[in-house]
Amino acid sequence: MDVHLSGSWRGRCSVVRHTMMLSATSDSGGFIGESAAMITLRGEIALIARSDTRVLITGETGSGKEVVAREIHAASLRAKHPLLVVNCAGLPEPLLESELFGHIRGSFTGAFRDKQGKLELAHDGTVFLDEIGDMAPRMQALLLRFLETGEIQKVGADGAPACVRVRLLAATNRNMSELVQRGEVREDLFYRLNVMHIEVPPLRERTQDIPALVACFLPRTLRRDGSRVRGITAAALAVLKLYAWPGNVRELQNVVERMVLRSRHDIVGRDDVSDDLFNATERTRRPGRERRHSVSDALYARMEHEQQSFWTVVYPMYMRRDLTRDNLRQIVERGLREAGGNYRRVATIFNIEPHQYKKFLNFLRQQHCQPSYRAFRSP
Repeated sequence: MDVHLSGSWRGRCSVVRHTMMLSATSDSGGFIGESAAMITLRGEIALIARSDTRVLITGETGSGKEVVAREIHAASLRAKHPLLVVNCAGLPEPLLESELFGHIRGSFTGAFRDKQGKLELAHDGTVFLDEIGDMAPRMQALLLRFLETGEIQKVGADGAPACVRVRLLAATNRNMSELVQRGEVREDLFYRLNVMHIEVPPLRERTQDIPALVACFLPRTLRRDGSRVRGITAAALAVLKLYAWPGNVRELQNVVERMVLRSRHDIVGRDDVSDDLFNATERTRRPGRERRHSVSDALYARMEHEQQSFWTVVYPMYMRRDLTRDNLRQIVERGLREAGGNYRRVATIFNIEPHQYKKFLNFLRQQHCQPSYRAFRSP
């Protein structure tokens, strides 16, 4: 049975255009989908929104953590006030401090005027700190002080600090407990942020929501001739539901866009699914092979079985921040385990050309993702 786009689905596919929401939301609020995972998530959001406590939102890249934050804010008593988003990994430390706390004119090179920080601008509202696990130690100390006192001190200011009332929501795709154990995140900051915890389920754990998401994404993309598709075949949907989706809803949206652009018909069919994605789903059907459940496993399989290069599979996703350092480290550690601790063999497994070996090592060293080979050498 094919899926067609009805008027009701078009209604449910309305989105807030000015945000960077990559997961679909319905006109009634929340995520699209009626899986058990989504029902549970909606319940948690409704419960947490009633309070004013801090929330730590975790989940894989592309699973919809920012959407959760927006839903919590929209259902809270602060909904009439601003929700401001700060990406803690997208700015160097000095600029991040200015972005959060503000600065006064002349406090640093390029500070040509006074600037209010997001914490001040969001007074009585909400600030969403994305990628909190990548925050530098000094910034963690400044944030911890704010959480304890509610006071903000602008960069370069000498006067008394100002007090603001802001609810903080934080998110990360990294394992915060492991970061605390490794000393990368302050334990006291972790406990301050992790008053309430929401885990956003990955798409592979709610594949029954894929038809609804696809029906929402299809009308957003015009074909090359300027027309819109009217639906998708059951065969194409079956392939999508078998795929492991390491990039989650964000990856699904990109795949749907490519399918629409490839299609020569009003109905997207199996032939419009890319060969890479189809081959990945075929491997899950083979006897004796377990389905890949993690991002690291899925990408490692593409290098191991499809002979794709590290530079075309892993590197682009990491640079787009679709992979975390933990993901990259897991992939490298698995390669070292297979290679007996020999980095040159790892490069071969990752289909890296010999002349790119030093480039590979330099990249891992710069990203602090070069585990010691000694732990993987046999006695």
